[in-house]
Amino acid sequence: MRIQPRRQILNIWSSLLAACYRDDQWQWGGRDGSNSISDAEQLLCLLYPATEIPSFALDDPDTIPDDIAEVLRPLGRMRQVGIKLIDILDDYLGRYTTPDGRPIFAAGSYLRSTAPEGPTDEQRELDVVDSYSMSLTLCLAALKYLRALRVWVGARPTQTERNKLDNRISDLEARIKVRLTAAMIGLVRGFVVQSVDPDSRSGQAMLTMFNQTGAEPEAVLAGVAQRLERVRVRLRRDVTLNATPDADLEDEGLLFECGWSWGIVTDAAGLEEEFGSAPIATDEGYATPRPYLYFTVTALDGINDLTSARTRELDLLDPQQRRLAEALQLRGDLAQRYWSAMARYGTGRWPLEDIPWRTSDGEESDYFSLCVSAVLIQDLINREANDDDLTRATLIFDELARRGRIIRRLTEEDYARELHIPGVRLSLLGSGTADLDDGKVLNWRVSDYAPVLLKRTLQAAQLSSTLTTRDRLLELAQSTMDHLELRAFTKGPANGLWDDADRIFKVTKPGGSEPQPTNGNQQPSWYLTERVIECLVAADNSFRQPPLRSSTSALRSLELLNEAEHLLNQKFLSLSEEDNTPNRTALENVEKQLQRARKLIDDRPGTAHSLCAEALRSLDELDFAGLDAMRSE
Repeated sequence: MRIQPRRQILNIWSSLLAACYRDDQWQWGGRDGSNSISDAEQLLCLLYPATEIPSFALDDPDTIPDDIAEVLRPLGRMRQVGIKLIDILDDYLGRYTTPDGRPIFAAGSYLRSTAPEGPTDEQRELDVVDSYSMSLTLCLAALKYLRALRVWVGARPTQTERNKLDNRISDLEARIKVRLTAAMIGLVRGFVVQSVDPDSRSGQAMLTMFNQTGAEPEAVLAGVAQRLERVRVRLRRDVTLNATPDADLEDEGLLFECGWSWGIVTDAAGLEEEFGSAPIATDEGYATPRPYLYFTVTALDGINDLTSARTRELDLLDPQQRRLAEALQLRGDLAQRYWSAMARYGTGRWPLEDIPWRTSDGEESDYFSLCVSAVLIQDLINREANDDDLTRATLIFDELARRGRIIRRLTEEDYARELHIPGVRLSLLGSGTADLDDGKVLNWRVSDYAPVLLKRTLQAAQLSSTLTTRDRLLELAQSTMDHLELRAFTKGPANGLWDDADRIFKVTKPGGSEPQPTNGNQQPSWYLTERVIECLVAADNSFRQPPLRSSTSALRSLELLNEAEHLLNQKFLSLSEEDNTPNRTALENVEKQLQRARKLIDDRPGTAHSLCAEALRSLDELDFAGLDAMRSE
């Protein structure tokens, strides 16, 4: 099945409203219950396409296309859609704001525990970077929507109605900005730089990963230090807001890594001097000061939304938020540079090509390779990728698709199944402090292997300027989308939503007996469904870009155009000004075709080639008709 973002998003919207909107009320919660992250993901399934794809905009009911209006019919008449979305946003903020106005970022039911009885109530209230990042994306989408909705409100027929809606929007914007500021502060305080002794276990794990040529460890250490010199200097000089206290960036004999931990870091400096009594500014941190690849990618996704051109154009941020945005952009840029440099370190095989990636704590997983690939692609987007980088990245994505059983069948007792069900387990080190639960550490499960692969493959395809590389990436993206389509529910309350992974990743009992279901929960996973939506938005952005221009095709088109124009000029020489025969009409049509071809030759040489070929065919037919007439005489 071809990736068709518009049709597929509309199908998800239809399934979303069938599952979530009943009795004129929005129903929160899904497979993993209701929490600040899951409910944000649920709402973003609707709001993210509506604010990222112009044709899906919902702020003006008079311009909503018929197919979208039909899908949104459960919300009522189109003029009610804007008010309904205000109600849903207001409900979300009410659920995740304390009575004194403090935003709630608790991960709640997304957390797992090593204890049989599960996480304690205190642990469920812990914030995680996922919540900050997802709230950041949700708040920006909401502000974009409300900004556009004000235009429609200003055209309402009565002053009373205008004032009422305008006051609701103003109140909602103020509350959203409080949450946005808090989420940004949480991300600033979750960033960490970790110094690593090269002789320690962590240092040895890093050196082994970076050393793909069998060089002496001292040579690798010196090479890494040289490669990261600019990153080290900027971390030391520019990252002053909430700098990691124990990081030693002066000693070039130490390795280091940077990124985001799972939450606010232990001993993270408070930001009360810079941001006063802003929520999260002085909260105690529990996360171990070491970067996690998953949470680094998650944070970077939110920061990319924050620093996008559209966010800047709409001027959505106040001065305090702009300062935070600059701090986050700096951290995001340095994290991308670090992991991109380490992924491609050396002159031979990239460390990233040595799958699976090994983290500094010695853990290995194909998922970690996928995370590093995601950071690499984002870095290439920001710095204009070269063809060699993308060609090598294509081979990595293809290998990850095979190892993740996206384009290969699952074998019995296949380890790759755990990448999807139940997902890669991350230990949230620091979450089991004595203050929380007597040392019992929380776990976090990540099961978005397929959508991460799809999103990054589409982004890489958009970057590629080589036809063969782009075609291979799009083919892989299509195969990954086919895989995800098979995982959508086909019946029940989550029909058309995700994730019914048992349809693909079934467990077979010994002896060939019937497959044993692993998850009887038929409720939608907003975690995965929202990520599929992100992929479809990425596909829409990719498909809206001009097609690749082949220099060979452009040259051939120019040759045909020159030949056709020359023959056309010859034909016009044989016609007098008074000649109004069908031949003149035919030649004038050919002239229009060639004018169109000349306009398209730079951007769409293939189309220009087709127009020139058709023009040459028409000219030849006129020649043949003329010869035939001469023979008849």
